Amino acid sequence: MSRSSKKGPYVDQKLLKKITKVPIGTSIKTWARNSEICPEMVGHIFAVHNGKDFINVKVVEEMIGHHLGEFSPTKKFFRHGGKIQKEMEQKTAAGKNVPSSSRKK
Repeated sequence: MSRSSKKGPYVDQKLLKKITKVPIGTSIKTWARNSEICPEMVGHIFAVHNGKDFINVKVVEEMIGHHLGEFSPTKKFFRHGGKIQKEMEQKTAAGKNVPSSSRKK
């Protein structure tokens, strides 16, 4: 469920203070993943915490209305498949390592 339009977007007050103090182009560390991106944030770089690391997010106009946490994923994707997928990847990698002069035409 979204936030009431009567209340307006949620932006962390400490984050707004930092935006006014820091010049555009410098990184601002934040843990406020639930803060919505407002027009004052455009051009700034935020180091958004994902639970382990800080991921740099440069804010552009298309991001207005989204949350900061949407741009710093918390889960790392490894890959789908098991042994069969791994074997297929090894075969394709081995085929790429062969010099072009020894390949059959």
